[in-house]
Amino acid sequence: MTELDTFRAETRAWLEENCPESMRTPMPERETPWGGRNADFPNPDTKVWLDRMASRGWTAPEWPAEYGGGGLSKDQARILQQEMSRINARTPLASFGLWMLGPALLEFASEEQKKKYLGEIVRGEIRWCQGYSEPGAGSDLAGLQTKAEDKGDHYLVNGQKVWTSYADQCDWIFCLVRTDSSVKHDGISFLLIDMDTPGVEARPIKLISGASPFCETFLTDVVVPKENLVGELNKGWTIAKRLLEHERTMISAMGMGGGGAASMGGMEAMAKENFGEDGDKIANPAIREAVTNHKMDHQAFALTLKRAADEAKAGQGMGAAASMFKYYGTELNKRRFELLLDVMGTQALGWEGEGFDARELSITRSWLRSKGNSIEGGTSEVQLNVIAKRVLGLPDA
Repeated sequence: MTELDTFRAETRAWLEENCPESMRTPMPERETPWGGRNADFPNPDTKVWLDRMASRGWTAPEWPAEYGGGGLSKDQARILQQEMSRINARTPLASFGLWMLGPALLEFASEEQKKKYLGEIVRGEIRWCQGYSEPGAGSDLAGLQTKAEDKGDHYLVNGQKVWTSYADQCDWIFCLVRTDSSVKHDGISFLLIDMDTPGVEARPIKLISGASPFCETFLTDVVVPKENLVGELNKGWTIAKRLLEHERTMISAMGMGGGGAASMGGMEAMAKENFGEDGDKIANPAIREAVTNHKMDHQAFALTLKRAADEAKAGQGMGAAASMFKYYGTELNKRRFELLLDVMGTQALGWEGEGFDARELSITRSWLRSKGNSIEGGTSEVQLNVIAKRVLGLPDA
């Protein structure tokens, strides 16, 4: 038996013993484990599962053990994911800290900052949001105007951010600020700001789907300690670009779907429920072909993401490839919800009230929400420009 075989056997045994039964079911949105200082756990097993996984560093399996991570090799991390999938285990922690900020801190933060923040991220103790876009700096992010003035022992921050996901529920924000107004890209710095600091205000923005995951964030005379600067002064654009690679990779994974009715298995089950079965197949040939084609695209994209992730870990990140995955992933996700509406038939017309179950209402609202995928994390037009210039090497028009 090889070392990896032993690791698999031990991991399987540990998961069987420690993953609660309720954590082996599709995860309702309201039970998503975001963590944070004021975390709410409607299902108590969610907290149990988070604490058990975090105790081994398995919420961030490949992060160094000295910062609270699992210290696993990529092969071990793959085995862990395979064994979790085998028992349909839920993700123990959903976190912008894990997906975006943490990788950037590992690369750019000081040793003191790594020790202070990474362990908290792994344990789900701090919930982070992202302060990038501004009302006048969306696609042209480097045109941001939120200003941080040097006041000796601290920075004084004034400005506004927009489309700040879950800002009204988060504890800290990683924020791009202007520290030199005489230049554009080279006048930006990367600050970490406690949302409880006086002068920070988050106002939810209601979307067409009826939900309010995004916020406007106002910063008025906010005092930020100097030690909260990540990297060098005026070198934040380098960090920002690297973090955007992680964000776009995260968003591209939306094309893979989640659990429940919106998953591939859920789509097939719903199609059989609404159109009948021909043996073990969807009875309607047109719907069957559409679902099958989408399933093929889904699987091909999953394998491509896996290969690219392995290649990135062996090098220095995904670079412009993240833009390709972000673009394709968002288009795949939008097509998935269009197909789900076809599969639902007239039940897709539901918004609220009797005659429509929670599953159907969730899909209809998620279909509307999916339209924003092509805007967040950099618009599809921006991604296509990046691909044209940095991947294909095309000249400017």
